[in-house]
Amino acid sequence: MNPSGPAAPGNANRPPEQPAVRLTWWQRLHAGLMPDYNRPATLYWWGVVVAGSLAVLHALWWLLGQSAATVSLVVAGMAIAMSAGFFPVRVAHSKNAFTAGEIFCFLLLLMFGPQAALLAAAGEAMVGSWRASKRWTSRLASPAISALAMLAAGSALQAVRVASGNHPGLLVLLTMVLAVGYFAINTLLVTGVARLKRGEWWTPADLFAIFGWVGVVYAGSGTVAVLLFLTYEQTGLDVLAATIPLLAMLLATLHYFFRQQEAAETARRASAEAAEREAELAARHVRELQASERRFHSAFTHASIGMALLGFDGEVLQANDALRELLGQDDRALAGHLFAEHVHADDRPALLQALAGVRAKGFEGFALEMRCRHHDGHDVWVAAHVAFFTEPDAVAPCLILQTQDVSARRAAEAGLHHIAFHDSLTGLPNRRRFHELLGQAVDRAEHDPKEAFAVMFLDFDRFKLINDSLGHSAGDDFLVQVSRRIAGCMRAQDVVARLGGDEFAVLLQRLENDRIALSLADRLLEALKQPYEVANTAINSSASIGITFSSFGHRCTEDVLRDADTAMYKAKGAGKARYALFDASLHIEVANRLRLEGDLRRAIDEGQLAVAYQPLYDLNSRRISGFEALARWRHAQDGEISPAAFIPIAEEAGLIQRVSDFVMNCACRQLVQWQALDPALQHLTVSVNVSGNDIAHSAFVGRVTRALVESGLRAQHLTVELTENILMSRLEAALPMLGELRRLGVALAVDDFGTGYSSLSHLSSLPIDTLKIDRSFVNRLNINTKEAAVVRAIALLGLSLGKTIVAEGVETAEQAEQLREMGCQLGQGYHLGRPMPAEAVTQLLQDSVLLAAAPPGDTALFGATTRPAALLH
Repeated sequence: MNPSGPAAPGNANRPPEQPAVRLTWWQRLHAGLMPDYNRPATLYWWGVVVAGSLAVLHALWWLLGQSAATVSLVVAGMAIAMSAGFFPVRVAHSKNAFTAGEIFCFLLLLMFGPQAALLAAAGEAMVGSWRASKRWTSRLASPAISALAMLAAGSALQAVRVASGNHPGLLVLLTMVLAVGYFAINTLLVTGVARLKRGEWWTPADLFAIFGWVGVVYAGSGTVAVLLFLTYEQTGLDVLAATIPLLAMLLATLHYFFRQQEAAETARRASAEAAEREAELAARHVRELQASERRFHSAFTHASIGMALLGFDGEVLQANDALRELLGQDDRALAGHLFAEHVHADDRPALLQALAGVRAKGFEGFALEMRCRHHDGHDVWVAAHVAFFTEPDAVAPCLILQTQDVSARRAAEAGLHHIAFHDSLTGLPNRRRFHELLGQAVDRAEHDPKEAFAVMFLDFDRFKLINDSLGHSAGDDFLVQVSRRIAGCMRAQDVVARLGGDEFAVLLQRLENDRIALSLADRLLEALKQPYEVANTAINSSASIGITFSSFGHRCTEDVLRDADTAMYKAKGAGKARYALFDASLHIEVANRLRLEGDLRRAIDEGQLAVAYQPLYDLNSRRISGFEALARWRHAQDGEISPAAFIPIAEEAGLIQRVSDFVMNCACRQLVQWQALDPALQHLTVSVNVSGNDIAHSAFVGRVTRALVESGLRAQHLTVELTENILMSRLEAALPMLGELRRLGVALAVDDFGTGYSSLSHLSSLPIDTLKIDRSFVNRLNINTKEAAVVRAIALLGLSLGKTIVAEGVETAEQAEQLREMGCQLGQGYHLGRPMPAEAVTQLLQDSVLLAAAPPGDTALFGATTRPAALLH
């Protein structure tokens, strides 16, 4: 029983979690150097490396006690032995190699004893292991093993020499035995690691399996070393030094000779293997071909695609079941008849033309897609492939026909083609398809003047209002109704397309004269101005139409649409709900507009715009209450450009936000400077006009805030003006932004009030501070006119709602007095003050301050004031 209670459900079979084990530095070192070593192999490896390292250190200590000449010779011998390790000579037909380094190791042994030979053997082994292996265990163990092997063999040789003397013959024999012993010890020590890793002991095979050539080579190396030693003993170092280059040349020659032998052997084996593979492939190809011919008749009969053997004239010799089912015919209707009899009449010429080339030289086959007639009368699209076919026992070659039903793919492609080239909402051709058809019309007109055409470009005047007020679904419904009306007014050969949004285009083809296009345009305008039933609401709309003709000699579709679009804008500018014809003068107008757009962009970048300020006067106190900031542009060639000309260009080119920011920043900074002139000017305000694009810009409030912060102007001294048309056309989008500006403290004014959409129903709820009466009412202001009644009504309505009323366009003193009596608090116009640069305003304000400070009855200074102030008296 478990004294701690029952086991938790689901945990009975779960193995206990093993605690994380922290490895010691020794274990991490072992895992990094020798992950595949067991304990005996590890102990053996460390024993060999430590013993070899001690032997090398003892030899280095011995070397330090020798004379400089001895040290030089030992170091030179070591360097030669190590250099020789870079040029191994591979023994033929084996994986073993030897270097000339062993010769110099044995030479150093004979000259200076085992310590010198040990250092040379360790160095030569180190070079070989670094060249042949990437494992650190091999790179460390190989020098240590060579050092131990040389220490053992060399010590034995030295002991025997001391006992027997230096007789040349005996020395040669002893050195050969030493070399073989060195090889044997080295081999046994090296194979010991592998044996211990596998848990095995040494066997004689470890030595004798590789003795052969390698043992002989080591014995020969010992013999060469004795000969070099005897030469050194008899003739000195000079002759020995001369023999070393000759020996190096011999070994280098052997190295490259064996390399060439290996390369030749490798090439021979590769060639033999390639020949064997090619012979096998050829035999297999023959077998597969024979099997393929046996399978053909079975496959022909049971194939899922239609197949037939045809004569060169197209006669059906034999047909399979799938082809008979594909065409709904029996064998009697196919065999002995021309296959072309079952092909659609429109596709038959292509098949006959292809069959006619069968006997031509170089014919390999053909493929085509065509319609075949089914027995019940419907068409079947097939992908057909025809090629030569020869049976082994056939009298003459024939053709094999393969047909596959692709009707489904063709239907899908037709659907995709319709989707790619037609508008998904209206089903009309889209811009891409219209360009294609228009390009064909341009080509025809270029080659044949009788193929005249015209293009209408339509844009609806109130589509955005419908979309914003009734929703996108209602806008889509409106576009569908519009497309039907346009198509209903056109002729059968004309093409109606939707280019995008509320833009439509009509291609009038084979136009006998221009009057036909004008008649169709009149009919179209009449049809489009009829009311539409959209979202259970009757709405009215109209279109502006631009027309261009092929007689202008257009060379590309872009030019045609550009000219029609230009004419459409001309119609819009003339009052909408009409058409306009493109003429050559519009080219100049468009080019000039594009030039001004580029110049305006440079003017903004280079700071060439300026700001003028028109004063606003209190009609009761006759004091300046503020200014309206107006953008000004003096063109280098054209002089002063009217804002009515460049502001629309800035809106279309996407530059209006930069213009608005420039005017607002300049106006805020300038007003702060004027307010600093005198405490009496602290009440001054500045008004800045903004566009519909500014209202729609999500960061507009942030732009206003930045202008206020950077200039230090208080928010209540800035008024943002927007026209009644802009406000009401973007009411839904403008309301949140207007609320944020009011919370910021910025005043809001409606410019040109009374000229746009009816906003009376929204006036009480909109966060508006000021209504500016449009100058068109003020210009025709008389005592008993309708304009006077309108102004009086606006003033009374604004005052009752707590709005400030500003009259624009005040041109006479009588108008100023009449407006004051009607209740207008502020006035603005040429009678009161023209727009002026900032320097002139500064002078005006300084004079006003001096005038206010003058003693009573001192009129000399009053006479020096500007004319607008005097006109108020």
